[in-house]
Amino acid sequence: MMGGTGYILAGRFIDGSGVKVRRNILLKIKGGLIIGLQSAADLPGNVSVDDLSHCTVVPALLDCSVSLLQSSSVNGGKGSLASSGGDEVSEQEDIQEDMLARHIRYCSAHGILGLVTNDKHHLLQKYRRKHGQSCGIDIRTAHDGVDADFLRLISSPDIEEEAGGSLQLNHQNLCRILQARGEKKAVVVVNGPQQVAEALEAGCDAIEQGYGMGEANLREMAEKGILWIPSAVRAKNALDASSSGGSICCRFSTRYVAPGEPVPGAEAFWKKVLAEQLAQLSLAHELGVKTAVGTGAGSVGILHGESVVDEIKLFIKAGYSLEEGIRCASKNGAEFFGMEHGQLAVGQRATFLLTRGTAGQLPRKLSYLEGVYVDGLPSRDYRK
Repeated sequence: MMGGTGYILAGRFIDGSGVKVRRNILLKIKGGLIIGLQSAADLPGNVSVDDLSHCTVVPALLDCSVSLLQSSSVNGGKGSLASSGGDEVSEQEDIQEDMLARHIRYCSAHGILGLVTNDKHHLLQKYRRKHGQSCGIDIRTAHDGVDADFLRLISSPDIEEEAGGSLQLNHQNLCRILQARGEKKAVVVVNGPQQVAEALEAGCDAIEQGYGMGEANLREMAEKGILWIPSAVRAKNALDASSSGGSICCRFSTRYVAPGEPVPGAEAFWKKVLAEQLAQLSLAHELGVKTAVGTGAGSVGILHGESVVDEIKLFIKAGYSLEEGIRCASKNGAEFFGMEHGQLAVGQRATFLLTRGTAGQLPRKLSYLEGVYVDGLPSRDYRK
């Protein structure tokens, strides 16, 4: 391509808007941007084409809730900074830098090129200075500081935590913070009908988790255009671990790690929680609530990169089409958080994923990417 106009033939094309998959689409690319989308039948004569007719093209994916400084292993891997001794602090920061870079690589390897996190901003800045933007990762953060991209406020503990497990805001303080936020968007982590109703009343822009919030809150969110990040994979992960008492490294490794004692009633509890969340997700789809994929990757058992496909599968189980699930993992989050990656359309960056075979093999094939293109060219950082 090298500065000129290039052509890529996609055997199947999912643009992230939610419309049905299209066949034999020609992408016209110049300067890293898509400048044309047309039928392969309209291919000009005597031009060189990058033939990907054996592949399905999908937009780069996003994870709208991830911690890059937490490990999904059972110990959490948080590694808080030591307070005694400068050498210990420096060593701990080195460990955290390595962990952050490793988790970004995991996400990139699975085509997750947009990340929303509340990790330490200075470590992200150091990563950017060291690695640049070569991998095409777009990161938005809610760190403490005036230059944060958005606010992420915790009004309820994560669904897996005991009550009081996280520092939580009461309704009065939530209202005060949201009234003073200026132009920044605010995501509130909250569960339960009254708590979600209070977050909506306070003026939040998005609800994360929202377990057990009920139909009335969903209807209000649809009316107000409030984004919902349901994080259903949290409940699925807890269900998968319920037979072991949570004493496994992740849900994919039960055969390798001796399980703990099952917690009586845990399996039935998490089955109910997951079923109710999927029922809410189905209702949200019916009501027209805008939804986005956010996994909580970094929580115990929720893997960076891989869990996005798990969440898309849960969206589909709740009644979303494949194309709608891809939209929730790309366009919806990109629009809300102001990311570069999103829908594949004329005027947008030619950054996308390739899966070998038909669209009918998705979303499973998203776990085995054929390739990643960044700005119209194969990514130098992606390795199969």
